[in-house]
Amino acid sequence: MSILRLSRTMKFAAVMVVASSAILSGLSRPLTAPLPTTTAMGDMTWVEVRTAIQHGYDTVLVPSGGIEQSGPHMILDKHQHIVGLTSRLIAEAHGRMLVAPVISLVPQGQYAPASGNMIYPGTIGVTEEVFAGMLDGVARSLKNAGFRRIVFIADHGQSQKPQAEIAARLNSEWAGSGVSVVALGDYYSKGDVAQRALLVARGETPASIGDHAGMQDTAELMFAHGAGVKPERLGPLTLEADGASGQPARASAELGKLLIDLKVKAALAQLSASNS
Repeated sequence: MSILRLSRTMKFAAVMVVASSAILSGLSRPLTAPLPTTTAMGDMTWVEVRTAIQHGYDTVLVPSGGIEQSGPHMILDKHQHIVGLTSRLIAEAHGRMLVAPVISLVPQGQYAPASGNMIYPGTIGVTEEVFAGMLDGVARSLKNAGFRRIVFIADHGQSQKPQAEIAARLNSEWAGSGVSVVALGDYYSKGDVAQRALLVARGETPASIGDHAGMQDTAELMFAHGAGVKPERLGPLTLEADGASGQPARASAELGKLLIDLKVKAALAQLSASNS
């Protein structure tokens, strides 16, 4: 082998050694990511979630909505949009809190014979046991990830009982572990009381406010996701049960903001009290 060829071979070998060392050095460093600019876990990579937890984002909100009929004037995904917005507002106001993806499948009534929202096409429900199992699995997954405080929040009435039961059971099981579970029942119950008081003070009555798919739901969705409300279908004259009550035509996005603020306020107050 000529001296020139030997020199080139030695140079190539030296370059390969340096490159290999650089690669190995890179592989020895842990993956890193900057703090995410969103609170939504679904929009993050797993590395970003880990970074957030390492920087003190050890509280996570677990929202649940529901796929259900909401009268002829609102989309089936009403609850997802409302609880998605309120969860973001709660996380931003609380600080150092992430928000898990919304659980869409919740209890909606009996299948056979159909009851509640299940009598209307489009409603998709699961049993309380299935919903409770989902909450249990989500909470265990988040505990494994390193979260120390797991907060359930449900925008649907039939979700309240299993949500509270799972929180109590996990708190008992995890006692002494440093991980706690909170069921934000005040978001739904006290939030509703405050909303109705506001509406009555504005001249409304229980009859005009209504219940399901009434003034409150409609106003909240108008603010959270205006495209989900179909104004031309508000208050049709029909003898057929349409799944709505009250006078939803009196709702507005401006009213929806006031009502959503009250639910967020109730949730934050309970969170603050649970810290003490």
